[in-house]
Amino acid sequence: MNEPIPGSVDAIDSLRLLGHRVMFVTNNSSATIGDQERKLAAMGIPASGDVCTSAQAAALLLRPGERVLVAGGPGVFEAVEMAGAQIVEDDAETVIVGYHNTFDYKSMSRAATAIRKGARLIGTNDDATYPTPNGPIPGGGAILAAIATAAEVKPTIAGKPYKPMGDYVRHVLSMQDLSSVWMVGDRDSTDGEFARSINAKYAQVLTGVGESSSSNTNPPNLIASDLADFARHMLS
Repeated sequence: MNEPIPGSVDAIDSLRLLGHRVMFVTNNSSATIGDQERKLAAMGIPASGDVCTSAQAAALLLRPGERVLVAGGPGVFEAVEMAGAQIVEDDAETVIVGYHNTFDYKSMSRAATAIRKGARLIGTNDDATYPTPNGPIPGGGAILAAIATAAEVKPTIAGKPYKPMGDYVRHVLSMQDLSSVWMVGDRDSTDGEFARSINAKYAQVLTGVGESSSSNTNPPNLIASDLADFARHMLS
């Protein structure tokens, strides 16, 4: 999406003026960090150093020098290189999968073959769909499912709501206890579950996907119509 939800830019400004750090924790692994920061800046939202992606969370699972086959977009290549791992076409120790619109049978076969030869499989996320201005399209999770099925393995998943993303957020914030942190999201099955997994508070907004809470035992701490409504709650 290229246009901010009405009121969201002012809401972020007001939260920052009060001294709150605002971070953008996304399962989007395709775009580079610089591209995501520039996109937010074009909306009037400075975000340098405040973007956390599922590609970065996946890269946290790598060791320097590890041989990695990438089936993903530029953001995954960037994260793997920043982790000091080696991007290869064959003899891979790990296969990392993320959304990329060039995915085809040859790509699936190459990844599945590497896994059958002993490489582990990491998915940046398992989101079945990817939002676009014209509606949802198949996401990184759909690509991951195809490769995992072809290789007959269960992948390790890095993005929300899984543990690697929580570990990466703690790393960026230099905080282990996230009980004072608010996670604001529109998808309970991803954002809500992530908040609960890291012991953060969860605010469900009804914009975007606007998915209702699926948890009766762990409902959102707050339901807000949008980000501006959440900011008003915090300001009060």
